Amino acid sequence: MKLITRSLCFIFFLTTSLSQAQDRITGYNFATRSEVIAQNGIAATSHPLATQVALDVLKKGGTAIDAAIAANATLGLMEPTGSGIGGDLFAIVWDAKTKQLYGLNASGRSPKALKLAYFTQKGMKKIPSHGPLPVSVPGAVDGWFSLHKKFGKLKMTQILKPAIQYAEQGFPVTELISYYMNRSIPFFMRKGFPNVKETYTINGKAPQKGQIFKNPGLANTYKIIANKGRDGFYKGKVAKTIADFIKSQGGFLSYEDLANHQSEWVKPVSTNYRGYDVWELPPNGQGIAALQMLNILEGYDFSKIPFGSAEHIHLVTEAKKLVFEDRAKYYADMQFSQVPVDKLISKAYANERRKLINHKRASANFQAGAISKGETIYMTVADKDGNMISLIQSNYRGMGSGMVPPGLGFMLQDRGELFSLVKGQANTYAPGKRPFHTIIPAFVTKNGQPFMSFGVMGGDFQPQGHTQIIMNMIDFGMNLQEAGDAPRMDHTGSATPTGFPNQGAGLIRLESGISYQTIRELMAKGHKVGFARGIYGGYQAIMYDAKNKVYYGASESRKDGMAAGY
Repeated sequence: MKLITRSLCFIFFLTTSLSQAQDRITGYNFATRSEVIAQNGIAATSHPLATQVALDVLKKGGTAIDAAIAANATLGLMEPTGSGIGGDLFAIVWDAKTKQLYGLNASGRSPKALKLAYFTQKGMKKIPSHGPLPVSVPGAVDGWFSLHKKFGKLKMTQILKPAIQYAEQGFPVTELISYYMNRSIPFFMRKGFPNVKETYTINGKAPQKGQIFKNPGLANTYKIIANKGRDGFYKGKVAKTIADFIKSQGGFLSYEDLANHQSEWVKPVSTNYRGYDVWELPPNGQGIAALQMLNILEGYDFSKIPFGSAEHIHLVTEAKKLVFEDRAKYYADMQFSQVPVDKLISKAYANERRKLINHKRASANFQAGAISKGETIYMTVADKDGNMISLIQSNYRGMGSGMVPPGLGFMLQDRGELFSLVKGQANTYAPGKRPFHTIIPAFVTKNGQPFMSFGVMGGDFQPQGHTQIIMNMIDFGMNLQEAGDAPRMDHTGSATPTGFPNQGAGLIRLESGISYQTIRELMAKGHKVGFARGIYGGYQAIMYDAKNKVYYGASESRKDGMAAGY
């Protein structure tokens, strides 16, 4: 990563703007587009065709949850670089009937037959990024059926029909997804991983922009799931094919691991940020990191701190550093570790941690607090009855492990890479354990009513992204679309949940639109500042206007996503 020197900073002035953002917001101009407004239903996903599928399901009488499942299945086909039934799923649902939030943890567990001693005997310091060893049970399909049983209305055969038709008949590949497929697929083919070429290429090459891509194997798997239910995936032929394939590749995921899998309904947790209740799911995900950051930042008056200023970026970065040390020490599968969630997201704890921030200098040596005992797709859908779902789903590392079971049309995730192999840590590998997860859905309520469903993709960036979206709207007065389009900051280099040590002050990666003066001031505080590396964030959101009873939708302007309603 190149560092920005004074001679390079001029690049940040080259961004042209078509923005209609008001001066009241930031004093910055940045390209943005209008929110979508609808009364009967709305969907925001990372692919226009998936958004249309969701709307079609809503118009046929399906719930927001039915539509989200349909869109997720479509994205697993059309955006395999970020999702698929080989991965995991998390969701937060607002149920209009009970006026409550429900959380679903549909993440899979590690193989029961794989022990920590295996890695020790092999001399491994970390779990490999690809291949059979990082493969854990794929939880997405069970997540679909758990959601459907509680909140669905249409039959699963109706819900999965659009994705099946697209898989059989084909669809045009977008420019961005083609770009990512052309990065991942040749890599897996060079590795010699079986079935990648047969599943994901056209005439032996990764799909190009505009080419029609079909996946008959995935269509057949979807048909089995639609007709036989979740057992059609976790038992029988599909499960046996997965288990036999992983065993043949030297892995440990078994038929029993798949057959015994089940999702978990969990209670979302929240903090109040300036009158708004922000909700996340408890670990094994990293959602509470956003709550911790907001608690720390609530102690500063951002009505006097401009958006994009050095002080704004400095405070957000320092709060992130503090929180990620806690993340590294405490966040893990709560069925294996006593994670002190209440303490971590308390205002009192935030007050203690905030005292460690130096307004004038970047810290290079924060430590976790002392507490006793302690690529991805996102979508959101809302229906005419007031139900809303915030759903995120991923294979990890883009397409996943490289392990493609023969004839099934999908790749298995490599989420197990995020386990630590250091004995005694909260996230240390154990059989039947869920790994630390980066993917997190979010929800906001106000006065006990739904206000916003949103998510931001991008690995470690996600808690930072959630924090920035909330601040953009509440502190800086942006609307739903502007909050996602505004220039982003991404701090890298702090403790990680896989056991790596604190990496010093780290690096702030900025998108274009931040002034030269701000960059100079950040450098003077001791920050290293770099360019944003490619596209990160991937944002979608729906906001509910209780007064007028309408929905507003927004979708990531940096990607293919689209918000639409009726």
